[in-house]
Amino acid sequence: MNIVPRLSTDKTKVFYTLEWGRKAGERNSTGIFTYVKPKNKIERDFNTQSLANLEAIKAQTLLDLQTKGRGFVSPAKMKENFLRFFEQYVKKNQSETNRSLSCCFSAFKKFVALDQERLETDTENLYISAGDINSNYCERFRKYLLDNLNGETPADYFMRFKKMLLVAQEAGYFRVNPAEKLKCLSHPSGEKDVIEKHEYSILLAAPCKNLEVKKAAISSLYTGLRWCDVKQLCWWQIREETIVLRRQTKTGVPLELPLHPVVSAIIGEPGDPNELVFKLPCYETVLDILQQWVNNAGINKKITYHCLRHSVSDTLLGEGEDVHTVAAFLGQTTAKQVLERYKKRVRKKDIKTASTKLPSLGDDLLRA
Repeated sequence: MNIVPRLSTDKTKVFYTLEWGRKAGERNSTGIFTYVKPKNKIERDFNTQSLANLEAIKAQTLLDLQTKGRGFVSPAKMKENFLRFFEQYVKKNQSETNRSLSCCFSAFKKFVALDQERLETDTENLYISAGDINSNYCERFRKYLLDNLNGETPADYFMRFKKMLLVAQEAGYFRVNPAEKLKCLSHPSGEKDVIEKHEYSILLAAPCKNLEVKKAAISSLYTGLRWCDVKQLCWWQIREETIVLRRQTKTGVPLELPLHPVVSAIIGEPGDPNELVFKLPCYETVLDILQQWVNNAGINKKITYHCLRHSVSDTLLGEGEDVHTVAAFLGQTTAKQVLERYKKRVRKKDIKTASTKLPSLGDDLLRA
């Protein structure tokens, strides 16, 4: 490993970089500098301390490189506050249109606080090392998610947690991923509410305090488009008979949907091709307006924007469409998501109907 000096443009300072190869990630700036011509004792002492710090960083980096990938974990990484790594991971990987990763981090901090016998809201100055996070700890975090969240959310958060741990393993914090063998579980009773077929007209007739939110929601009820795609839908994507997405925000897969007459009527005449179809507030505000609209319609259900997508799936499946057609309509590449996450609900009336299909016995046999 070499310490590479670099003279500043004004030639008054020397900055230092550690270099141990030519590949990506094999050259790191240390942020340390020394004065070329120290003017006094303070600057001379500064140079002495900087060079000492530089040697310490070099030694620690060598140790990390030696332990990484060899089944050992650096003692320095074992002592770090792992929440800082998690926080940086969130900052680098968080999507503007999907808050699941940041919500997962918030949930983990709450769990850590409770595990350390603090209030769930007391998440300031928390500390947990990588050495504290073993398989049992991950399993207890999974249980915490299942106990406090509904539907697919526990599985979604834990999946993101596992991905973060995998990156941490590659960074040398773990010898093996402590959550590797744990499955991502959904809440067993977490079936999302949906707008059923007979409720469509009831909802459309109800007053909504924000017309743009109402138009966007109705459009999703007839297309299954996600919030992230509806929010940035532009007029050029609205064709004579179709809605075109060159790339779905979540999956990156292109999608072309029929322009339903209801959607065509609700959005009105087209505007400038590069302008947004809907002028929408932030996601949290949209959720509040959407729920208030549902309440105004007298529909006693908890409806989020994603529930609108579930509504489309349930309605199409209830009308006899096969899962592959529904998957294509929703922009899924396979039917797996429909089978696992958008499966048709089994209602009491369906169970009763199924019961009548079992063979009956004659009166004589019943009396025997």
